[in-house]
Amino acid sequence: MSDLLSYKNYNGTVEYSKEDKCLLGKVVGIKSLLSYEGNSVQELEQEFQNVIDGYLADCKERNVDPEQPYKGTFNVRISPELHRNIAVYAIEHGKSLNAVVEEAIGNMVR
Repeated sequence: MSDLLSYKNYNGTVEYSKEDKCLLGKVVGIKSLLSYEGNSVQELEQEFQNVIDGYLADCKERNVDPEQPYKGTFNVRISPELHRNIAVYAIEHGKSLNAVVEEAIGNMVR
């Protein structure tokens, strides 16, 4: 499992570049490319926070809404058989398909 940095509802990766001998990362969950690097964990964390703060300030200055990661909707491709099985399960339990999928995912990651 890889570690993620978190700040103001944004997440970023932590990677090591052997070639450059530094830590680096990028913000995940948004389309904009926001990257950062540092020579120590503390420096990387600070640069991650700086890039988020800079991004939010830039969006405010340009009067545009910043991208929000994890809006609560996403598309999932599953086999037709699994789709049918979960739909039947939802009907039998008086729940919506979305409610059943959310419950199943919630049980997996809690």
